[in-house]
Formats: sequence, C-alpha cells, structure tokens
Amino acid sequence: MRLRNKPWATDFIASHPNVVIPNPEEHIGKWQAVFGNDNPLHIEVGTGKGQFVTGMALQNPDINYIGIELYDSVMVCALEKAIAANTPANLRLLKVNGADLLTYFEKGDVAQVYLNFSDPWPKVRHAKRRLTHEGFLKLYESILVDEGEVHFKTDNRGLFEYSLMSISAYGMLLKDVSLDLHVNMPVDNVMTEYEERFSAKGQPIYRLEAKFQTKA
Repeated sequence: MRLRNKPWATDFIASHPNVVIPNPEEHIGKWQAVFGNDNPLHIEVGTGKGQFVTGMALQNPDINYIGIELYDSVMVCALEKAIAANTPANLRLLKVNGADLLTYFEKGDVAQVYLNFSDPWPKVRHAKRRLTHEGFLKLYESILVDEGEVHFKTDNRGLFEYSLMSISAYGMLLKDVSLDLHVNMPVDNVMTEYEERFSAKGQPIYRLEAKFQTKA
C-alpha cells in the first residue's frame, strides 16, 4: 500500500519512539522487556493504516501486538490510528521490511502472524513476493513458537487459492477456511480498512487459519 507523499511523516514518526520503535533490531529475543510483560506476541506483516492491529490490541489486552509497515506515508496513518485510540499499552509499530523479520525476531519470539489483504502479485514471475509463498512461510516458522499460527484474509480469490496450495504443500495444518467470512461473521472479527470497503461492495472475504506442525 502506498499513499501520496507526506513530507512531514518521517519527523512525525520519529517523534513517537514509544509507539514506532527505533532500532528494533536491538530488541530481538527481548520483546517481553519492551512490553513489560510475558504475554504472547502477535505480529501483522503489512499493517497498512493500522485499523486491524489497533483494534486487536484494544480487544485483547492480554496479547501484545506489533504492526509492521515499510513506507512512511502508510506508517504515519497507523501511528495516527494508534494515537487516536490512546496508544494501547500492548501495541507497537515497526517501520521495517517484512522480508527482514529475522533481523528483529528470533525463534519463539512470536506466537501468531497476521497477513491481511496482501499484494497478490498476480504475475507468475513475482510469486516469490507473495506473503504466503514458501519462502515467507519458512520465515514465519523461524520466528514463531512451536505450532505457531498464520491467519490470512484477502478479497483476491486467486491469491487465496494459491495460499491454500502453498500452505498445504509446506505441511501446515489448515484449521479454519472460509470462502465468505461475512456470511457467518465471527463476533471477534476485527475488520481492516480494505475489508470494510470490499465487503460493503458485496465482495466475499476469504480467510484461513493455519498452524505449523512440529517436525519429528
């Protein structure tokens, strides 16, 4: 996701180090100290404008959340969303590339990964950029607790079908698959900005939960 350039965004982000963590690589393996508790940590890769991760933090105070976004012009929206919610104590943001997760997290740091409305990268030659490609699944497995989970939502049927195949081929256990999430809306579902927009147009929202299996 890219928005129009906001020249003030970089300085605004830097002025809130309590929310957007500077030098996050210094906290690898020590995120419990950042939050001041030993609650499980969930991360959203590609947090966009931050509605989902902020809503989840508000809804689940006993879970710590980190939203990851690369671009200043997008991150500043997530930061503003957090501030508008009085910056939940269990929420932090990282302005980093989701492909570099091993720079910021080690095995067991994370309990769950969320992927919401990721870029579908529809061209075959760009398949490795899809956040449910085998390369990314290996990355998530490297930072998750044993039998950690990935939760994925999209409006793109092609990406969803690809993700089902990729996740199954990797050997993960599919726990829950929905071809139209909003038909039987879970009471605890937190919608992203994209989800609100697409569902309002009557487009189905696809969702899955998958768990890594302990290797013998």
